[in-house]
Parts: sequence; structure tokens; C-alpha cells
Amino acid sequence: HTSRGTPVAEPSDTEFDVLKLFWRAGPMSAREVQVLAGPELGWADSTTRTVLERMRTKGLLNRRSVHGLAVYEPASAKLEVLGGILRKLRGVLEVTGPLAATAFTGSQILSPSELDELQAILDADTAQAAESNKEPS
Repeated sequence: HTSRGTPVAEPSDTEFDVLKLFWRAGPMSAREVQVLAGPELGWADSTTRTVLERMRTKGLLNRRSVHGLAVYEPASAKLEVLGGILRKLRGVLEVTGPLAATAFTGSQILSPSELDELQAILDADTAQAAESNKEPS
């Protein structure tokens, strides 16, 4: 869930690639995204705009006007998105114990302080899962 309490949509692989661009560069116009991602992904300008608008519709991006230019930015914090993915992975793998954020040391998109924050998210999820799995007395 976002800090506003709305669920974080699960990004596709392509949408993850776009989110990583925003996490590295900050808010950008469609043109700036096109310059960064278009050549690598083989996208035309219209494809970039379509992907950004679909991501906005899914709740992955917000759009605002800056001096008449549409600027996009992630709707949720990076760690909220990644935490959601790890929650899903925990369920898929049926992990009942703690997960270690240190597994992601060396990540190109997570700083040491973000790894600490991610560990706090994972620890809170572990505690919540343990609490919900307790048998009533």
C-alpha cells in the first residue's frame, strides 16, 4: 500500500525498467524518458507516452504540470514498491521466517540506508505474519 493507503499495483518487467529510470533520475517528462529508454527499448515517442499513461492509470506514476509540461514521477516510494514485491515472493515461497535485506547488498538501485529501511519493512512484515498466525488462546 502507498502512504495514502491505496494498493501498489504490481509492475510488469517493462514498467519496472521505467520505474528504475525514475528512481535514478527523479521526475521526468515523456521526452526525457524517451531519451533515456527509447533507444534501448526500441520505443517510438508514442510508445513511451502510451506506457507512461498506462502506468499512470495503474497507479504506478503520477503526472503533474510544470510550466505547461507534463512531468511524471513514481506514485509510490521505491521501498514501498520493492517491499510489495518481496511480500509477494514471501507468499509464493511460503517463507514463515525473516527475510534478510542483506541479500540485496550490491544492488545498483538501493543505497545502504535504503537497505536498512527495507530490512525494517521486512522485519515488520515478519512480525505481522507471526502475529496473524498465532492460534487464539
